Amino acid sequence: MDEHRLHEFISSKDIQAKVAELGKQITADYQGKDLHVIGILKGSVVFMADLIRAISLPLEISFMSVSSYASGVATSGSVRLLYDIDRPLRGKDVLIVEDIIDSGYTLAFLLETLGVRQPASLKVCSLLDKPSRRLASVEIDYKGFEIEDVFAVGYGMDYAGQYRNLDYVARVEFIK
Repeated sequence: MDEHRLHEFISSKDIQAKVAELGKQITADYQGKDLHVIGILKGSVVFMADLIRAISLPLEISFMSVSSYASGVATSGSVRLLYDIDRPLRGKDVLIVEDIIDSGYTLAFLLETLGVRQPASLKVCSLLDKPSRRLASVEIDYKGFEIEDVFAVGYGMDYAGQYRNLDYVARVEFIK
């Protein structure tokens, strides 16, 4: 692991307020619907755990795992499905939960992969959005925070497997 420092830039308090706000909005939007929430491993697990507790509706959860990172910090542009859900989605209202949308390649892959399974609706909730890095055209229906082009860790996101357990989001400063 390269030498680095962490700088907090989204506090635990701000994250919890945003999660509550998103949960309230999702609850209102999905009243009377058959909600199926799909978390994208591993980064979304902390966010998703808090988010589903903030949604006041019956819901089902599943997880998928995909990879688009060849090295630790740069996307390869090629997305691989590592673990798929084990439930049918036909007729369900599906909400994909992501930690961060960067290039958009992973999300575009997920939307295509899940879209052919004929859900009633397919929407996206992401804690972080980094639009300056977007290479694929994707829409985020429920957005936590828009951030600049920084390498973010914490609250489920990692650098070399570390920092997922932080209750805040930090920027990684690499020391040369």
